[in-house]
Amino acid sequence: MEIERKFLVSRLPDALDTFPRVRMEQAYICTDPVLRIRRAGERYVLTCKGRGLLAREEFELELSPEAYARLLPKTEGVRIVKDRYEIPLGAHTVELDIFHGTLAPLMFAEVEFATEEAARAFVAPDWFGREVTFDPAFTNAALSRDGLPK
Repeated sequence: MEIERKFLVSRLPDALDTFPRVRMEQAYICTDPVLRIRRAGERYVLTCKGRGLLAREEFELELSPEAYARLLPKTEGVRIVKDRYEIPLGAHTVELDIFHGTLAPLMFAEVEFATEEAARAFVAPDWFGREVTFDPAFTNAALSRDGLPK
């Protein structure tokens, strides 16, 4: 089960270049249900996500680089390229995604939680912007299919 809240970013945090960063490329074989392939550095993953916004089922399967390359031509929509920074925030880790290409200058901050109660109790830092957890237009699958929301 994945439980996370998602926020647009109003400004970048201080000392961003001191945090771990990985370049990600992801594409969607299907967006309903969500079936995604992702390359994150040297890691290749096939992910199936259930329905939901705050909480949903998620299953991941490791892929070989060759399997990823064979699946990539079978994807639809825009291929998402982003840099992900992992930023400690108390007991949590913020995943800050900075998008490239047609989705630039979009930036998200996502925080995962162990329970829905913990997610609801979370107070976002001041560099987070508007929350978009419950707006389906801001899922990566929708961005791939529909582009930037108006």
